[in-house]
Amino acid sequence: MIKKIGVLTSGGDAPGMNAAVRAVVRAAISKGMEVYGVRRGYNGLINGDIMKMDERSVTDIIHQGGTVLYTARCLEFKTKEGIEKAKAKCDELGIEGLVVIGGDGSFRGAADLSAMGVLCVGLPGTIDNDISCTDYTIGFDTAMNTAMELVDKLRDTSQSHDRISVVEVMGRGAGHIAVNTGIACGATDIITKEVPYDLDRIAATMLEKKARGKQNFVVIVAEGIGHSQEIAAELEKKTGIEARATILGHVQRGGNPTVRDRVEATRMGYYAVELLEKGIGNRVVGIKDSKIVDYDIQEALSMKKPYEVDLHRIAEEIAF
Repeated sequence: MIKKIGVLTSGGDAPGMNAAVRAVVRAAISKGMEVYGVRRGYNGLINGDIMKMDERSVTDIIHQGGTVLYTARCLEFKTKEGIEKAKAKCDELGIEGLVVIGGDGSFRGAADLSAMGVLCVGLPGTIDNDISCTDYTIGFDTAMNTAMELVDKLRDTSQSHDRISVVEVMGRGAGHIAVNTGIACGATDIITKEVPYDLDRIAATMLEKKARGKQNFVVIVAEGIGHSQEIAAELEKKTGIEARATILGHVQRGGNPTVRDRVEATRMGYYAVELLEKGIGNRVVGIKDSKIVDYDIQEALSMKKPYEVDLHRIAEEIAF
């Protein structure tokens, strides 16, 4: 039986990570295991920034954004020497299993450590929802709700000035936040890298809608497209309507996690401990059709996640 496990958060922070940490710690303790919290990701594992945790260590964190274990990038862990240092630190403390909460880069590190003999289980934690092996990632719902609330507020001033608001939301490699936020806010148009866009067409559509009485316009742009300032300038030039760009930025990473993020993080965290209890590692936990599933890490990394093209089409068809 596994007697000692660790838990860390790696890569970008996401609301709900603390709920996952809490679930891992308390599930492990309930099963008679010792739990160690690794601070600042793989960097902490290499340098020994590790603390023993008990049930009180995770009191009153389920509602907090960010991660109480902190997070950091670690270039050293991408080297053979770095992985060997991490393995040596696990051996020193008797840590036999590790729960890694993060994205694809974090899972690659978990696969490397698994190959060295430390049982690793990955949990998908990223606001972008761009991990292919799961329908849902920890932090996605909170980020979308934050973006939606900010766009709703921005619309007030856009309407007051008969203005075009070009709003850039996060999602460096995928447009999932953009398309969901766009449809939730009734955006005039949504621009993501997955669907070709034409500023001439968007401008012409705006002029048609203005002729029918529409006074303000919201265009949601995914971070992966970028250059929102230039898009706003081009739309103003083509339509004659004042346009302003707003980049929401890292505010979307923060805030109290929603019910969904707290619940899904808890479900996945508990499941990860169940896998380790059975001596199973080199896995990534995910959600498919509302059920908790797990995959071999390499299999998970090889998967491709489709974009919500139908949702994008619906948004375009009902944007009057």
